Amino acid sequence: MDQIRDDQSQRPKKLRYKIGDLLKTIGLAKATYHDERKRIARSHDKYEEAKAQILKIAQRFRLRGRWTAGYRRIQMELDRIGLHLAGDTIRKLMRELNVQVSLYNRHRNGKYSSYHGTVGKIADNRLKQNFNEKRPYHVIHTDVTQVRLANHQWAYISAMIDEASQEILAFQISISPNKKLIIKP
Repeated sequence: MDQIRDDQSQRPKKLRYKIGDLLKTIGLAKATYHDERKRIARSHDKYEEAKAQILKIAQRFRLRGRWTAGYRRIQMELDRIGLHLAGDTIRKLMRELNVQVSLYNRHRNGKYSSYHGTVGKIADNRLKQNFNEKRPYHVIHTDVTQVRLANHQWAYISAMIDEASQEILAFQISISPNKKLIIKP
């Protein structure tokens, strides 16, 4: 809008576009336009002091070129100096200042991964994805299922199933999903 008005300033007043016509063309309300112009003219950052303090605190906790202070530590330090802000506000300001913790922050850098490649021995694929065995006790499957108990703990059930009859031959219950759970008779 301002660019168009600036371009039109050299023309005679009768040949210039009217503000109302321009706003109607772009579909913007007059009040919104004038409010935005006032906001741009005042452009006061109410978090200017907070940003300076956050940057100072974050610099203090910088280690080997990395930001190590999270929003909780920064919030605690800000509270000590008497500047009380909500956690969401601190996170927003830290994002604007680009002083977020990069170590193990999977949402920002994705550097941490627990994947260690192929570990252990991969068994031969003898069934070749053909699960239609008709002879009993020839193909036996095992499956481990995780179940939440009434006391909010997890239990693991390992069942051995015959492919031909779909019958459960044996099962074990344990509180940890380990190799012993599957192998134990």
